[in-house]
Amino acid sequence: MTKKKPRVLIVEDEDHVRRFLKSVIESMNCEVVGEARNGKDAVAQYFSLKPHMLLLDINMPVKSGKKVLAEIREKRPNAFIIMITSLADKETVEDCMRLGASGFIRKDLPIDEIKNVVRKTWQAYLEAMQ
Repeated sequence: MTKKKPRVLIVEDEDHVRRFLKSVIESMNCEVVGEARNGKDAVAQYFSLKPHMLLLDINMPVKSGKKVLAEIREKRPNAFIIMITSLADKETVEDCMRLGASGFIRKDLPIDEIKNVVRKTWQAYLEAMQ
């Protein structure tokens, strides 16, 4: 993706989905620096680990992904956050985009499409930051 390995935090409450995303992200020459199972831990790890990229599930215990997204973007307006969801209804997508999500990944996408979404949104983000 880039010469410098992007550092990624994965936040997903379902263990098998989190492991799957970790293997996909690592296969893209990214470093997974942390994993969280709920929104509260997601915020704490985001600010302590300072990842370049956050893959964030929308429906989680303790604090929802939308609340995490809003909290992080409030303190870090340039944060790169891709939302993960099994149900991408129009209202949820629009809310998350309005709150500053960089993109969306549906959990049922094929691996190549997940990689494509991550690659394209990351490249667009890097270009916007220049």
